[in-house]
Amino acid sequence: MGTDTVRATPSADESAAERRREQRGWYMYDWACSVYSTSVLTVFLGPYLTEIAKSAADGDGYVRPLGIPISAGSFFAYAVSASVILSVFVMPLAGAAADRTGRKKPLLATAAYLGAAATAGMFFLDGDRYLLGGFLLIVANASLAVSMVLYNSYLPQIATPPERDAVSSRGWAFGYASGALVLVANLVLFLAHDSFGVSESTAVRICLASAGVWWGAFSLVPLRRLRDRGVPASQTSQLPQASQASARGWRQLASTVRDMRRHPHMLSFLLAYLVYNDGVQTVISQASVYGSEELGLGQSTLIVAVLLVQVLAVAGALAMGRLARKYGAKRTILGSLVAWTVTIGAGFFLPAGAPAWFFVLAAGIGLVLGGSQALSRSLFSHLVPAGKEAEYFSAYEISDRGMAWLGPLIFGLTYQLTGSYRDAIVSLVAFFVIGFVLLARVPVRRAIRDAGNPVPDRI
Repeated sequence: MGTDTVRATPSADESAAERRREQRGWYMYDWACSVYSTSVLTVFLGPYLTEIAKSAADGDGYVRPLGIPISAGSFFAYAVSASVILSVFVMPLAGAAADRTGRKKPLLATAAYLGAAATAGMFFLDGDRYLLGGFLLIVANASLAVSMVLYNSYLPQIATPPERDAVSSRGWAFGYASGALVLVANLVLFLAHDSFGVSESTAVRICLASAGVWWGAFSLVPLRRLRDRGVPASQTSQLPQASQASARGWRQLASTVRDMRRHPHMLSFLLAYLVYNDGVQTVISQASVYGSEELGLGQSTLIVAVLLVQVLAVAGALAMGRLARKYGAKRTILGSLVAWTVTIGAGFFLPAGAPAWFFVLAAGIGLVLGGSQALSRSLFSHLVPAGKEAEYFSAYEISDRGMAWLGPLIFGLTYQLTGSYRDAIVSLVAFFVIGFVLLARVPVRRAIRDAGNPVPDRI
């Protein structure tokens, strides 16, 4: 990429104090946006949008957007799939524009505030407005995916190689702590909605919209502390404008893919991550639907369960970060995939109307959720060639979110064909088993050397 490339690691003249200040700002974007993933995608929107779709359904239980018959119980899962398919088209444009212009912050701000606005707009979901709900979900999810491309691409620039596992884990921990804090407020409002003079439906809509307000407000911190770097002033006039860079996005993506072919071991890691993370993302988005529709659990029970996930995910992310320092990130991730397989397989046998067992399942998910995601991100950061962070992280984000359409699609199709959410949830076990096998075959040390990066003592 010539003289306009960005640095892959912090420069030597950046002090540890300067690095820590920027890292703390970086953590705050996880603090800002994770509330959307927790309160909106995991807890409230799935059951609420499903009920709205059911109220709009015909006598056979189908809604018909664009004349296509869709089971009302599958509409949310299909909307999630549509959102991540859209993300596939948008994320490469953002990654290419960021690397070519060196202006990540304006792009991050655009994605963050578009997503926050769409989320805040969910306050207006009532009656039978399932199409509005699907549209806002698609916009918010795609915006989150784009913002995470840019956010993740800062990691190699703000942390030295030995720091990355810890920094990445702290970021996830901040996100889960934020989600837990807001869920407590949501739980108070939902359970005591009569005391606040609002209906249950209005309380849910306030919870949805407040996530958008939170996302937008706390995004100000990383936008103030993170720095665009790596484009010398003498080269600024030679760089393309952001609009031109976006127009070249697909050509740049093709170039990035060709470049990636020179790093087959990194591609092997991305394939493994694509598979097992598809299972993770589907569990996150569909667990509340499973709990409410199949197990007959109330909204308050689901909130408490997800709150338990958030609290344990903070401890799990930090604990797995420490395990990675002792055993290496790859081995720790493999261990987490075994735990995922056992936990989701056990979910098939949960008795209906038994909150205690659902809480046990939530605890198992929480202990491995944050760590498996945090360590995957930090491991990939070692595989990225210098100067190509945003472009390569756009490919990573496609694996993280943009390719996570298959799990929800299979979940929705399984339910539509069998009428059983139990069959739908157990179908996700295959993602973790296959992902384990693929990751176990990746020689990560060789992949790091091939990328021209220093190999940590433990990886």
